[in-house]
Amino acid sequence: MVSAGVCHGGKGQLHFVHEKAKINSEYYINDLLPKLKEDCVNLLGNNYVFQQDGAPAHTSRVTQKWIKENCPDFIAKDQWPPNSPDLNPLDYHVWGAMLERYQAVSPKPKNKQELCIVLQDIWETLPQEAIDKAVLQFRKRLRACIKADGRHFEHLL
Repeated sequence: MVSAGVCHGGKGQLHFVHEKAKINSEYYINDLLPKLKEDCVNLLGNNYVFQQDGAPAHTSRVTQKWIKENCPDFIAKDQWPPNSPDLNPLDYHVWGAMLERYQAVSPKPKNKQELCIVLQDIWETLPQEAIDKAVLQFRKRLRACIKADGRHFEHLL
């Protein structure tokens, strides 16, 4: 499993989850959030809005508290539509673009270490222009989500 962040004009680092790690609030707060926050600060200083999806580790009370105390602004779980990967640029563009590039890799990695190297290379060469375009689609997607009353809205795009 891997975690990352993107914004218009940049992308953070890939953060690989420790093997056999249970992604609960404790792991997320102690191991991933500080790295993701550091990526945000490196890219945007303190001028960013932290966005995540509805995964249980992201929406827990302690995680929401940590983000509120450590990030300048964020989209709280109560403000985020449930089950909405269509509103996350990583989900509606980036991970698919990475998968497409991975499918072209030959020979395929033989172990986790090789896989991490391949994924890191794909991440580093992922065109920022396509990420910027996906980020700029966010408002259009929000409007479509509202028009669909929070339900599936891909047909409206």
